[in-house]
Amino acid sequence: MRTIQMTLDDELVESVDKIIKEIKTTRSAFTRQALQEAIDRLNIRRLEEKHREGYELHPVNKGEFSVWENEQDWGDE
Repeated sequence: MRTIQMTLDDELVESVDKIIKEIKTTRSAFTRQALQEAIDRLNIRRLEEKHREGYELHPVNKGEFSVWENEQDWGDE
């Protein structure tokens, strides 16, 4: 692990300090988790955008997935 220095607004630090006391963790652990979650959300957004662009380039054809209709089990039978 590396030690880094960051500049944060006082209000943000106060909010973080309240939360870390409540959940019994450290600023570093809280920040690591928050950054990892932000990276994960960004990666999901990128994948969703790529998926959307793919369907715009190659739209679903009528009946393309109909062969799977009989394979679905919704548990209501």
